[in-house]
Amino acid sequence: MPAHPPNPVAAPAIPIDLHVNGTSHRIDVEPWVTLLDLLRERLHLTGTKKGCDHGQCGACTVMVDGERVNSCLKLAPSVDGCQVTTIEGLARDGALDPLQQAFMDHDAFQCGYCTPGQICSARALIDEGRATTRDEVRELMSGNLCRCGAYTNIVDAVMEVLQRERSTVSAEGAP
Repeated sequence: MPAHPPNPVAAPAIPIDLHVNGTSHRIDVEPWVTLLDLLRERLHLTGTKKGCDHGQCGACTVMVDGERVNSCLKLAPSVDGCQVTTIEGLARDGALDPLQQAFMDHDAFQCGYCTPGQICSARALIDEGRATTRDEVRELMSGNLCRCGAYTNIVDAVMEVLQRERSTVSAEGAP
């Protein structure tokens, strides 16, 4: 009987190309690395939070090619070639995204832990154009949990930006 068990063969790292918040990255990752762990541990983008690590709380929500994704459930190799936007990538030229400002204006956070996922989810929700009412916003953001219970303020912030952006689009389309 051997004194030591044989060493398992490590899976080779996979090279992937990612565009995160407008910056291109070529990274070698093991097949089991999640997008969340890649963002936090290798790219040091710690705004995206690890909550439940089971896709049930939404704290890790980011946008991949404009769609909301629970980054704890998404394997990093599966987003090869994709555009990834995290909370750090929403501000432009030193100005907060309107949702970031609305969250501050409406006190839509308390402890703040869920806020990055809430904002990324809301930004994608608005960009999708599917929500028009408070009930639709609540339903479509139901995967993002807030343990502090700031839901009313979150919906207020989302509705403010949704209505503002909708009226801007309407005004631009008017003759």
